Amino acid sequence: MNVSLLITPAIWVGLLGAAAHLPGLEAPGQPAAAPRSRTFVLTSTATVPVPPAGTKTLDLWLPLPHPDANQDIRDLKIESPVPYKIEKGAFGNQMLHLRPAAVPTAPLVVTLTAQITRREHLNLRANTPTAKPAKEKTDPDLARWLAPDRLVPLDAKIKQQAEEVVAKAGAKTPLEKARAIYEHVVSTVKYDKTGQGWGRGDIYYACDARRGNCTDFHAIVIGYCRSLGIPARFSIGLPLPAERGRGEIKGYHCWAEFFTPETGWVPVDASEAAKNPDKRNYFFGAHDENRVEFTRGRDVTLAPKQAGPPLNYFVYPYAEADGQPLEVARKYEYADVTAQ
Repeated sequence: MNVSLLITPAIWVGLLGAAAHLPGLEAPGQPAAAPRSRTFVLTSTATVPVPPAGTKTLDLWLPLPHPDANQDIRDLKIESPVPYKIEKGAFGNQMLHLRPAAVPTAPLVVTLTAQITRREHLNLRANTPTAKPAKEKTDPDLARWLAPDRLVPLDAKIKQQAEEVVAKAGAKTPLEKARAIYEHVVSTVKYDKTGQGWGRGDIYYACDARRGNCTDFHAIVIGYCRSLGIPARFSIGLPLPAERGRGEIKGYHCWAEFFTPETGWVPVDASEAAKNPDKRNYFFGAHDENRVEFTRGRDVTLAPKQAGPPLNYFVYPYAEADGQPLEVARKYEYADVTAQ
């Protein structure tokens, strides 16, 4: 494994200095800019095919965007031909669950519409240690964000790799270590969705192949941080193009945060930094407003619990026919309302 990235004190000064000129990351003494925001209508359509003949029960779960400090959800409308329930899962996740009284003999179409305001998530202390810390609620799940995931084990090999990265960088504090991990991943992993193996967030695949999508990038960031005792958590949702307007969203996006007592939760987006080198400093300490979060965490147990194993992550509709997974067609559309 390549762990050649070296962050010297001089480079640290440059990184911190550059960050002071990024939007929303002001130098000490300068007024903080208000986070950017974006308001749009999101329409999600799930189409469940007719299940196999003889099916006795059909279950459908759809993730719902949930309100939190970075996004507001208004005017949620659900169109369904059968009754449904809104359930609460772990980590603030919400989901729609349907179990028709009779198994449908035609495709089941469920449409969700909501107006969403997403705010830029900034943590000034990630790049400007003298910045005033933001007030945050204590995360009751902090211990979970130090534990392994099925595809992100915290074994001796992963810990050794993480220790080599921070040692090469001369990083001492948790913030310095997290920065070294981020810089290492952005520098040595390529955003590349060709071939097979990518997209599962398998830390061993990502470390060996050195390529993949956002799930693979953040498997390394999260795994390395956790192995060094730095809590790190995973979030997944949908990306929006920076240009305002309307259109279809073809796929998901995921990102991460890490925690230190000095900074609180720090947002990072290593895959976006790899795709946009000019925003490399920005995405250590910020998530832009061009996204919407659906769920947090991996190895997801649904509510009510699915018959199959925990989901690797939960961003698309999931269905079971008599406890067996059933493929669901999906479509996501957005239309901007206002832009700030």
